[in-house]
Amino acid sequence: MAGFWKIWRLGLKELRSLWHDPVLLGLIAASFTLMVYTAAKATRHELRNAPIAVVDHDRSHLSERIITAFYPPRFKTPARIAAAELDPGLDSGLYTFVLDIPADFERDVLQGRNPQIQVNIDATRMSQAYIGAGYIQNIVYDEITEFMRRAGKAAQPPFRLVTRVMFNPNLEGVWFGGVMELMNQVTLISIILTGAALIREREHGTLEHLMVMPLSPFQIMTAKVWANGLVILIAAALSLALVVQGALGVPIAGSIALFLLGTALHLFSTTSIGILLATMVRSMPQLGLLIILVVLPFVILSGAVTPRESMPEQVRTFMLAAPTTHYVSLAQAILYRGAGLDVVWPQLCALVAIGSVAFAGALARFRRSVSLA
Repeated sequence: MAGFWKIWRLGLKELRSLWHDPVLLGLIAASFTLMVYTAAKATRHELRNAPIAVVDHDRSHLSERIITAFYPPRFKTPARIAAAELDPGLDSGLYTFVLDIPADFERDVLQGRNPQIQVNIDATRMSQAYIGAGYIQNIVYDEITEFMRRAGKAAQPPFRLVTRVMFNPNLEGVWFGGVMELMNQVTLISIILTGAALIREREHGTLEHLMVMPLSPFQIMTAKVWANGLVILIAAALSLALVVQGALGVPIAGSIALFLLGTALHLFSTTSIGILLATMVRSMPQLGLLIILVVLPFVILSGAVTPRESMPEQVRTFMLAAPTTHYVSLAQAILYRGAGLDVVWPQLCALVAIGSVAFAGALARFRRSVSLA
């Protein structure tokens, strides 16, 4: 019990120290509010307001139907241009898509000659180009099918593909971006906060004061882990409620309590990693550079940016040792798909195992650095 109270009081000291550090407080507040909101709103991956133009050589009822089928918010109102303006418009970046409807298009469709519409795409806008090509194909196909049906010449296909989109019916990028950015900030800020706490102790000379007191390195490190982890956990819970659910309007399908449990276990790993990194450097600028090398792979290769299935097998296997891989999988399952404990228990166990290894490694390194000091 005496050891427990020492850890408790040391943790309270960490919280008081953080409370009097306006820079770190401002960083936490901005990361879990402004950064989450802007990442969700500003970096959309779905097709939105794509500039499109049409060269209409046919000028028929069918070509007019096709042109008017493109409208906001997926596409901007189509610009009607001449053939001579096609290449200059693409070269200057005025349009992402340009449809070239040939002459006698409607007549050839009615006579069953299968005419072609040329779609010119600016592929430098890669995400819009890839998604927009599929949208254009579907829109043109639907308009031609409806036109043929009204003309009494519709040839119905033998089957119709019905798509049902689950967990995000409107394919809103905000739903994905907000939650993923929240998880990224949990990882980043927890490592920065605990690393900065140890660096601050060393720079102020208070680490030596702690070591001459009847305190063990285990107690000092545990206090930093629980205090800084608690701050991030509270910030994440408030961000989820006020920013993700409130400001962004993202519906949460599963148990928030279960998600926070997974977040706490993830913080056990990342705060330990933060202390481990802090024992390898002597100043905050050095810590910042080292964090870049660690956090970027954690974020990019965890599945928060791109699906893990699209990565090389060696990378997927290596990233199983990173806590972010299991945290992202757990958070997506709970928050998007409403998964329960029976589904995410493997990720929870993995986070406990990785956290234990990270804590033991950080503690060994911390003991060594203290003894050398």
